[in-house]
Amino acid sequence: MSRSIVRQSKFRHVFGQAVKAEQGYDDIRVSKVTWDSSFCAVNPKFLAVIVESSGGGAFLVLPLSKTGRVDKNYPLVIGHSGPVLDIDWSPHNDNILASCSEDCTAMVWQIPDHSLIRPLSDPVVVLEGHSKRVGIVSWHPTARNILLTAGSDNLIIIWNVGTGEPLISMDDHPDLIYSVSWNRNGSLFCTTCKDRRLRVCDPRKREVVA
Repeated sequence: MSRSIVRQSKFRHVFGQAVKAEQGYDDIRVSKVTWDSSFCAVNPKFLAVIVESSGGGAFLVLPLSKTGRVDKNYPLVIGHSGPVLDIDWSPHNDNILASCSEDCTAMVWQIPDHSLIRPLSDPVVVLEGHSKRVGIVSWHPTARNILLTAGSDNLIIIWNVGTGEPLISMDDHPDLIYSVSWNRNGSLFCTTCKDRRLRVCDPRKREVVA
């Protein structure tokens, strides 16, 4: 009986097909800021993309149904005085989006159901607590109104967005934090850092557990 050494993949004859031009998004001036971020975020309603902007930071929010070429005069979400570095949609409300910027702040925005008809410049709340640029925003996966931010000051802050107050502050990282990811129930999060270490943190104990 012959037995194959290499396991056959059921996907070996599957090929991707590029969408048509009218099914995609065209003519979006994606930000050229040299920061390790995806520069976009999507949820069941909207696509958000960080774009080039003069005189501060801005991002574009498009309904998923609005495909094709994007008008250069399409209204932007503006409010940060420095380039926007990261954005994240709330897992509990498809109209709530968080952003962070080189201006040392994070902001939370309420996006209307319809397309923006004018630039949006008034955030729901401004979160100020970092001394250097804020590069990461990440919503808690199960608790409403809980947002994590991480900045170039090597500080992690967990906020109550409803009140705009910091709940927990952790300074366990000696160098720049590259990324943050929650576990499924939000009891722990892990981080990667420039010091080449991966840490598992318990926010309730306010300590690194692994």
